[in-house]
Amino acid sequence: MKIPSIDEIIKKIKKQTNPERLGMILIHNGIVRKTSKDGSKIVKEMFVRYDKELLDKKIKELKTIPGIEYASAFINEGKLNIGDDIMLVIVAGDRRSNILKPFEDFIEYIKQNIVKEQEI
Repeated sequence: MKIPSIDEIIKKIKKQTNPERLGMILIHNGIVRKTSKDGSKIVKEMFVRYDKELLDKKIKELKTIPGIEYASAFINEGKLNIGDDIMLVIVAGDRRSNILKPFEDFIEYIKQNIVKEQEI
């Protein structure tokens, strides 16, 4: 999947949401790094796959939380090299107190349940 630019996403969110209920947009851009999660191994490349159905279900669930006006995630599949984008996660809503925790939980859920990655 081609990940759209952050500028494109922000324009889309502002166009699709009620400006009276939009106070912030949070964005997480996960990138392939040179070392493994624990720092013990050098990574040459990564192979990523994900469960699209589970991701779509989680996004729908997230949009039901009060204060959240928009939620989305883009995940690259296949062979990725160091510096490539793995995923872009976006949550937008009325205020930080309503969207920060769901945003963090969403990222963690994606990493634990939706994305399957293999470092090479």
